[in-house]
Amino acid sequence: MLDRALAALADANRRDILERAAVRPVSISALAEPLGMSLPGVLKHVRVLEEADLLVTSKVGRVRLCEFRPRSLDEVAGWVEDRRRRWDRLLDRFATHVADREGPST
Repeated sequence: MLDRALAALADANRRDILERAAVRPVSISALAEPLGMSLPGVLKHVRVLEEADLLVTSKVGRVRLCEFRPRSLDEVAGWVEDRRRRWDRLLDRFATHVADREGPST
C-alpha cells in the first residue's frame, strides 16, 4: 500500500484533490472545475487515490462525494520518519568520524 500511496501523492492534481477533500467531502464536479479537467479525467485521479486508500467515495443521490482518509497517511509518514532517523544517525556518525580525523581543536 505504501507504493500506491507514494505513487498517488506524486501527482500535483491528486495532492490538490486530497487537500480539498480534507476540508469537507466534495463532489467530483466541484473538484473538476478549478483543475480545469473533464469529469472523466478527475475520476481517473480519484480512482488512483481510492486504490491507494487515501480517499473514499460515496454516492449521495446523483452526486459522488470524495472524502479524505487521513489515517491512510500514517504508513507514509512512518516510512518517511524512519528514513529521516536513519539519515540523521548516518550523518551524526559521519560528523563524528570527520571530527576524530581532524584531531583536537586548538
